[in-house]
Amino acid sequence: MRVVILGCGGFVGSHLLDNLLGDESYLIEGWDPEDRKIRHHLGNPRFTFHRSVANSPEALVEVERAVQECDVVINLAAICNPSDYNTRPVSVIHASLFDVYPVIQLCAKYRRWLVSFSTSEVYGRTIASYLPAGTYDDPDLYELREDETPLVMGPIQNQRWSYACAKQMAERLVYAHHAEDGLPFTIVRPLNFFGPRMDYIPSRDGDGVPRVLACFMAALMSGQPMQLVDGGQARRTIVSIHEAVDAVRRMLERPSAAQNQAFNIGNPHNEVTMAELADLMRRTYAKITGDARFNDHPIVTVSAERFYGQGYEDCDRRMPDIGKAQRLLGWNPTMALPEVLLETMRAYHEAYAVPAVA
Repeated sequence: MRVVILGCGGFVGSHLLDNLLGDESYLIEGWDPEDRKIRHHLGNPRFTFHRSVANSPEALVEVERAVQECDVVINLAAICNPSDYNTRPVSVIHASLFDVYPVIQLCAKYRRWLVSFSTSEVYGRTIASYLPAGTYDDPDLYELREDETPLVMGPIQNQRWSYACAKQMAERLVYAHHAEDGLPFTIVRPLNFFGPRMDYIPSRDGDGVPRVLACFMAALMSGQPMQLVDGGQARRTIVSIHEAVDAVRRMLERPSAAQNQAFNIGNPHNEVTMAELADLMRRTYAKITGDARFNDHPIVTVSAERFYGQGYEDCDRRMPDIGKAQRLLGWNPTMALPEVLLETMRAYHEAYAVPAVA
């Protein structure tokens, strides 16, 4: 199978390469401006790498040639960091919508299968969160179902929704080209993939505010308090990157089942509030380091406006229905949250804390 991967050098892309290049039946051509996470693959004769963005006029010429020659295009390119959504929304919208549209058009033109990575944020907030009771008694009001759940965003001035709205519009463009031009597609809605190589640590190999796990890890490794945004009541489910990539592999191996479908890829059994995640992470870090003092590492509460800036609003809960992935792909995640965290945090510790001490 000839596969084009846009954004092959990121967290998901690097693990996808690990998986696919382990099988000699895959030939891969990828684009990414960064190669730090995939350097171990650069000498592989079945992998052609372009160290550039895929949306420049020059790159698009090569992308069009690759699309013509391939069997499937996997698009992973995006700016998917919550700290950017309301501080540089124009760039976020461009990356997830306008920069992606030429690729959608090329796949439609040549009728090549497009596996488009979207986000669980397209669901916005749950219906339950807008009701006076604000409880989660009825799954119909909070469980996320690919083909039924309304997509409920906050008001325009809350620019936190810039990413979610851009991704939703990209989904609608994919679906529209399917309806009008016969574009074969698969939409992937990730629900918090965790694993090694996930994110950067501020002031070490990146600037700004990374996603929650890296923020908590930075606090643990630096001895600073872990900061809970608005008390850490937001709920998330967490799935291992290895199991998530296995879901994508199953899509590629089952095109008749995967095409023209949207899939939630997450683990509903691994749900935690952010406050619970912080506590579990400090206890896990005590286990990794052998230092029991981390069991009581300080945790403080900060406002969303102070942490992310004005215009931030959080998704209250993301509880996926994964019945479609189970039924059509035979996919069922089994790795429990403590195991996922142990692997992920140990990789961070070895990459950052250990060299810093040596």
